[in-house]
Amino acid sequence: MVGHNIVPGTVPTGTLLYHGTWHSELPPGPDWTALEPEHSALFCEISTNDGECWHLTLMTTRPLNVLYFDGTSAAKLSSGTLDSQDIVAWGDVRPEWSFDELSRITALCDWGREYNIDGFVRMEMSFEIMLCNFTSGVRVVSFSNIVDPVMPRSTSSKFSPTFEAVFAGSWHNRYPGETRIQLDLCGFVSFYDTELVPSLVPARFGKERWDHRLLNISTEDVVQVRARLGEVLSRTTVRSTGIDWPTLIRVVVDRYSERLELVRYLLDFAETDGYDQDSTIDYAIKTQVQLRHMLMPYILVDVIPPLLDAETKEAGSDVLDWVRPVHKLCATTHTGTLKDDAMTSSEKLLLDAVRGTTREICRVVTKMWGSGVLAGVDQFMGADSEPDVETIQNLMKTWREDINGLMAWLDWNVWVKCRPACGPEEMCYLTTWPVGFPLPSNRTRIPGPEGGHVHPLPSQLISDPAPMPTTTPVPWRGRPAHGKLAKDWQRPQPRCIRRVDPYDLGVRFAGF
Repeated sequence: MVGHNIVPGTVPTGTLLYHGTWHSELPPGPDWTALEPEHSALFCEISTNDGECWHLTLMTTRPLNVLYFDGTSAAKLSSGTLDSQDIVAWGDVRPEWSFDELSRITALCDWGREYNIDGFVRMEMSFEIMLCNFTSGVRVVSFSNIVDPVMPRSTSSKFSPTFEAVFAGSWHNRYPGETRIQLDLCGFVSFYDTELVPSLVPARFGKERWDHRLLNISTEDVVQVRARLGEVLSRTTVRSTGIDWPTLIRVVVDRYSERLELVRYLLDFAETDGYDQDSTIDYAIKTQVQLRHMLMPYILVDVIPPLLDAETKEAGSDVLDWVRPVHKLCATTHTGTLKDDAMTSSEKLLLDAVRGTTREICRVVTKMWGSGVLAGVDQFMGADSEPDVETIQNLMKTWREDINGLMAWLDWNVWVKCRPACGPEEMCYLTTWPVGFPLPSNRTRIPGPEGGHVHPLPSQLISDPAPMPTTTPVPWRGRPAHGKLAKDWQRPQPRCIRRVDPYDLGVRFAGF
C-alpha cells in the first residue's frame, strides 16, 4: 500500500480525462482528473445542496509528461502513502499534512515546472492525474451539467456510484495494468535502491513490507533522490539499451507463478489428505513432475545424481553439488548475457532485481528437485527402488517450508486473488481508500469553490482509531456521517463483494 517507487511516463495523445466539479468554470490552477468517469462523477456536487453536478471531459492534444507515484498514493493517510510525494514536493515527510492536498498539488506542480511535467499519477479506487494546467496539452470535449450520481440518503436505491467507481478501477488490476499511462522504466527511481538510499536499510530491518516508511530517510539521501529525479527528467534523449523491461519481468512471472502455486497446492492437499503410503508417494511424484517442468530447459544430459550410501547421505548439502549446473543455467538464462555498461542507473537497478529474483527462484526449485531425485520420486532418474514412505514424508515437509518461504519472499500480485473464485454477481475486492479507512485528523485545506473547503466523502467520515483533537466531522450535504472501519484496512485481503443490490463493500456509509 505504501509506495517506494517513482517513474516518469506519458499519457498518449487522444486520451480522455474526466473532472467532476460544482461549477461550470475550468479550474484556474492545478486540480484533479480521473481516467474513468465513474470516479470523477463522485466529486461533482461535493459541497453544495443545489443539485449542480458539472462533469468535464478533456482530451489530450499531445503526449502529457507525467510522474507516477506507486502504491495507494492517493490515499490521504498519515501512515506512509504520501511519503514519496512529500519528499519530492517539500524535501521531507510530513504525515501531519496528509489531507493538505491543495498545498501538495501546488508544490508538486511548482517543482515539476522546471522539467515540463504536466501532471502526477496516483492511485486510490482508480487512477487519477493531478493535472497542473487545464489549458495546456488538453482540449474540452464536453462540460455538462449531468444528473447527480449520488442518490439522496432517503432514497431506497439499487444503484451504487461508489461501487461502480471501484469496479471501473478494477479493470486495470491485472497485467498489463493501466495502459493509458505509459511508463518509462529507464527512468525508474526507487527508495529500495540501497546505493541511492542507504539510510533506509536499517530502518526496514525486521519489518514487513507493509510497514516500510520513508520517515527515517537522511537529508543526504533526500538530496540524492531529488537529484536523480532531476537527472532522469532532464534527459534530452532517452538513453537505454532498448530492453523491454516490462516484458522481461512478465516472462519470468509467467514462467513460474502458476507452477509455484500448483506445487504449493499439491503439498497442502497432501497434508490435508493424510499420510497413507500410496497418497503420500503419489503427491510427491506429482510435485516432482512440476519441479522438473520448471527446470526442463536446464537439466543437462551429464547431470547425474551420485550413488548414495549411508555415509554420503550424512554429508549434508554436499549431496546436492551435482545440481549446480542446473541452477547456474536456470539463474542466468534470462539475464546472463545482458551487459550493463550501456545501461542507465535505472536499468542497472532493474537488472539487479531480475537477476536476484531468478537466482532465488532457481536456487529453491533446483534444491527441491534435486532432493526429490535423491528420495526416489523422479521418473527420469534415481528411481530404481521403491521410495521409503518416512523419507518422502520428511521430504514433503521440507518442500512445504521451501515453497512457502519462496512465495512469501516473492510476494507477487498474481497470487492476490479470491479463493474460491467469485460468482457472476460478485467481484474480487481489496479494501481500498477511501472506503472503510480512518479520517485523518488534519483535513482542513482541501481545494473548494472560491477557496473554500470541501467536505470529505461520506466513506471518509469515520472516526480515526486515535482520538482526534477536532470536533465532529462536518456532515455530508447536511446529513450525519455514519460508518465503520473495514477490519482489514491496514492489511487488505481479497474477498468477494456483490456487484448488484444489495451491495457490500464491507462498510456502510451515507448516500453512496
